[in-house]
Amino acid sequence: MKADSIQGQLEAPKLKKTTGGKLQQFLAIGSLVVLVIFFSIASPNFMQWSNIIGILLSTAVIGILALGATFVIITGGIDLSVGTVMTLSSVMTGIIIVNANLPLIFGIIGGILTGALCGMLCGFAITKLGIPPFVATLAMMMIAKGLALVISDAAPIYFTDHEMFSKIALGTIIPGIDIPNAVLIFFILGIIAAVILSKTILGRFNFAIGSNEEATKLSGISVDRWKIAIYGLAGVFTGIAGVLMASRLNSAQPALGQGYELEAIAAVVIGGTSLSGGKGTIIGTIIGALIMSVLTNGLRVLSIPQEWQTVVVGVVIIFAVYMDILRRRKK
Repeated sequence: MKADSIQGQLEAPKLKKTTGGKLQQFLAIGSLVVLVIFFSIASPNFMQWSNIIGILLSTAVIGILALGATFVIITGGIDLSVGTVMTLSSVMTGIIIVNANLPLIFGIIGGILTGALCGMLCGFAITKLGIPPFVATLAMMMIAKGLALVISDAAPIYFTDHEMFSKIALGTIIPGIDIPNAVLIFFILGIIAAVILSKTILGRFNFAIGSNEEATKLSGISVDRWKIAIYGLAGVFTGIAGVLMASRLNSAQPALGQGYELEAIAAVVIGGTSLSGGKGTIIGTIIGALIMSVLTNGLRVLSIPQEWQTVVVGVVIIFAVYMDILRRRKK
């Protein structure tokens, strides 16, 4: 009986992924095409290669944050801390490489582990302390923001004496193709995330928890343990984004990061992941991240004031959430 129950929990989410998800992905792709066409007509500078590279670089950071957020949101949770945890990871990378003068690899690992630790602490607070995800991750957002400022003495950390560090994000490893490493890393991580979500037991339990957490518990699955693992995995993606952000700017900026969480969540929801949990795809998240980057870049190319850019992004977030509500009503 227990085996049948577990099997039912693991198979039910697959049905949800194949039914409503495809239509949402087509709509997202259509929206992306419309945005590209509109901005291409509105400004001849939009389709310049340098601008396209700028869009892809922006997508890499937001997209990697969104990949991690996808796992969390599928469980029915939320993570508001990814922006400032990304900053803290950048600062820790700078402290290890610049202040401690250790090799680059130690700084990279330190930045990634910082993100993973913050994610696991959020998972622990949610599962073992019973704190709602919104409150737990909001608290982590403030903690990470404060720690980034304290550790760095509220001053940027520059990697000017470490020339190889900037090449992590801005260098190119494919001869003849001027695509920054950060973009390649993003798409490689996208493939890895897709495999984890669709082919591993963590991915199956991810969907099971989001679809019906109580039934999953009754099936004998340690929901708390898997939730901590999922938030920790999301933290790994956040840590990687932090390292890439520091590499791209060639500095760790302790005041940067807040606001990135909203764009990441918007990318996830636009891509078809439901805020109620139990449904989502990595390809949808990648498309959503591209939409967010194209939108913000297009507004910037058209010389729309920063204030109005923020307004438009806010409207897009409201629209994405409303579409998610409509999808749930149709079930």
